[in-house]
Amino acid sequence: MTEESSRVQSGQAPANPAAGEGGQAFTREQVEALFINAAREGDADLLARFLDAGMSPNLQVEKGYTPLILASYNGHKDAVRVLLSRGADANLQDEKGATALAGIAFKGDAVLARMLLDAGAEVDIPNAVGRTPLMFAVMFGRDDVARILLQAGANVLLRDGEGLNALDLAQRQGNATLLQDLKKAVGVSA
Repeated sequence: MTEESSRVQSGQAPANPAAGEGGQAFTREQVEALFINAAREGDADLLARFLDAGMSPNLQVEKGYTPLILASYNGHKDAVRVLLSRGADANLQDEKGATALAGIAFKGDAVLARMLLDAGAEVDIPNAVGRTPLMFAVMFGRDDVARILLQAGANVLLRDGEGLNALDLAQRQGNATLLQDLKKAVGVSA
């Protein structure tokens, strides 16, 4: 038995991290796919190992997705922590202009919203059709996240490609409580 095969059988990683069983090297695309999958699945330990081996925390793959966008969208807090601590840019956008914060606003994870904002996520980056994270939070009834975004200085009056702002969207959704909060944020009386 070779040293390499004894390591594989005992569960240890091969000596060459880019080599699979039998010493076959992975292609760059395969390594990137494994890294992105670790982010999507929330495997914080494996992400850290990839980052230690030189993977960029800001790698952009199909559709412009980054490890941070995928980890945060799927609610993986530990993976998000690892990526942010290793220099992931919270403001990178996918090919439709969405940031990790926009995905969180859609999903409604208040803890991740705070983590991204604390890491420097800009609160008002619009996507390709002009929708901001606040607009997504309002549209999908994510009131807690909308309030966090308001506290972070989100601009209630920005308009999307249809000419609508967060006030319009809250009114359209029939969300009277959030509409009042939005009006307070811009100094409009009820």
